[in-house]
Amino acid sequence: MHISSLSNPRIKHIVKLRERRYRDKEQTMIIEGFRSIYRAADNGVYPKELYICRDFFLGKNEDELIQKLQDEGGTQIFETEQNVFKKISYRDRPEGLLALTGYFRKQVDDLELSDPPLLVVAQSIEKPGNLGTIIRSADGTGADGLILCDKCTDLFNPNVITASTGMCFSLPIAEAASQDTINYLKENNITILSATPHADKLYTDVDMTGPIAVIVGAEQYGLSEEWMKQSSINVKIPMLGKADSLNVATATTLLLYEAVRQRQQ
Repeated sequence: MHISSLSNPRIKHIVKLRERRYRDKEQTMIIEGFRSIYRAADNGVYPKELYICRDFFLGKNEDELIQKLQDEGGTQIFETEQNVFKKISYRDRPEGLLALTGYFRKQVDDLELSDPPLLVVAQSIEKPGNLGTIIRSADGTGADGLILCDKCTDLFNPNVITASTGMCFSLPIAEAASQDTINYLKENNITILSATPHADKLYTDVDMTGPIAVIVGAEQYGLSEEWMKQSSINVKIPMLGKADSLNVATATTLLLYEAVRQRQQ
């Protein structure tokens, strides 16, 4: 089907999906860009609908991806005019590919743990870019999964998906309340490690080779008192300049890669 009108009902539907309340009602998320859509399909998440504008294609592999989605996922394809695609696109520089698919959710008990497990727990992360980067780093370090607690940012926000470069489809992600997550970690004998500027030990001086969960909190306020009371290990990241803390996604990345470094020795 070819769409040339900005008033097309499907276009209006996509624009409304920018609102979290409408996304939740429809249980539908937006995936934009070649890399994110490819990684979704590569992990068995096939869009229900794909909207394309060939004028914005960046490479030579788009048609192969479109064919894959049709053949393996039964995806319905809609071709649009430039002005129509710009209307639905989140990006300043569209890539000409935008897909719609349903929500996916996991519970903590759905996570498959390695031996020893490495998990990330993110409490009340506010900014989609930070959450997306945490997902990307967790995937890059081979973490067993990410648990979102007391969430502020919607996992299905298109900006989260973009910032994660589609890794939200390959990394197991569960959602749970903080107390339920604490109970889960204790039941599985997983050590709770929290980063705080008030800790005595540097993050490079503690043993991360065992079962461990790296806990990170909200950008402005950090971890809640509930988590700090339950933490088994508190560590700090040295701050040698005038800044007193790092961006939460940067701090998470440092902690995870330190765990990887220790486990590879």
